[in-house]
Order: sequence, then structure tokens, then C-alpha cells
Amino acid sequence: MRYPASEKLEIIRLVEQSHLPVRRTLDKLGIPTTTFYRWYDRYQRLGTAGLRDRTSGPGRVWNRIPDAVRQDIVALALERPELSPRELAMTFTDTRRYFVSEASVYRLLKAHDLITSPAFVVIKAADAFKDQTTRPNQLWQTDFTYLKVIGWGWFYLSTILDDFSRYIIAWKLCTTMKADDVTDTLKLALAASGCDTARIVRGGPRNPDRMLSWSATV
Repeated sequence: MRYPASEKLEIIRLVEQSHLPVRRTLDKLGIPTTTFYRWYDRYQRLGTAGLRDRTSGPGRVWNRIPDAVRQDIVALALERPELSPRELAMTFTDTRRYFVSEASVYRLLKAHDLITSPAFVVIKAADAFKDQTTRPNQLWQTDFTYLKVIGWGWFYLSTILDDFSRYIIAWKLCTTMKADDVTDTLKLALAASGCDTARIVRGGPRNPDRMLSWSATV
């Protein structure tokens, strides 16, 4: 089956954000690992251009975002530079009532030199992490997953994951992504794990640019 470049990038993003190992995530998506790594290697070398199929003639993108909308997305990105492509896509969809995917926003910002480095890094199975956890509760990771319920609006799933066991210790469904929401989820994790305190660490061994980690002590 042939995938357009936009779907290949969506698949790459799903794998990068998945809490599961790469192979298990790809199995769920029905994508062979060799195919995925061929895409990813070309993406690292050539950017989104490397994900396009090589054709003998010019193609036409049937679902291209209108120029006026593209300009609005760029304007919002300049107005809110602290937003990631994921957050920007969510904000634009919610406030402008026009759906755009994270992949589309990422491509657009990349084309305007508004992204200087990849938001995520996929580590192949042959590589090893430098600082590996050796026991439960040594390091926790927290993140938000957002979802939109038609007729209700946006909701945000706050989770805390134990780095060693890959077990979700606590979770909370929120209507915002504020610091208080993370704090409330952390309190649930402390109660569930029996730990007394947790020390915040900005970044982590899995995803240093985006992740908040917690060093928990019993």
C-alpha cells in the first residue's frame, strides 16, 4: 500500500510519541519496521521531501490548505512562539474552527524556517539509552494526550508513567493543560505508589526537549 507523504509523517509522529516500543507501535499500525526506518532515514536526511514518492510526472495535492489559512497559521505561530506544532494545530482548530493536523502545521512552519530542530527523536532498537533506570519509582515521566469530543470540546489526558516498568501509575482527564493539572496527577501517583516526595527534572533520557520527569523517593 502506498502512503502519501503527509500520512508517512503522521505515522512517524505517532511512533515518536508512543509509550510503546517502536516495533509494538508499528505492529498496531500495520507498518513493517523496515518500511518505517526507510521512511525515517530519508526524513532525517531530506526532511519532508524525502517522504514523497518518486513519480514520473507532477502530482496535484487535492487537500492543500488554502493560502489564506496558511497565512493565518503562520501569523498565529509568530504570535504564540511558545506553542509546539502539536499545540498550535490544536489551538488553531479550536479557535478558528478549521481543522489542521499537526503534520500540516509542522510542514508549514518548517517551510518558513520557524522550526530549527526536530521536535522528537526516534531511537532505533540497536541503540541504548545512556542513563537507564534500574528500579521502579526511580524516574517518572509525565505528558498530556489531547482529544476532541464532538459536541463537547477538547479534553486532555494527563498521565504519569514509571520509566522502568512502563506502567502508568496515575492519570487524570482534564479540561486544561495547566500546572495544577500536572500537580494533581502527581499527587495521585504519590498516593498510588507509596512514595513521599518527587523531585522535578526538566527533560529526561527519553525525550529531553519536551518531557517533564520526576525523581521519586519512598
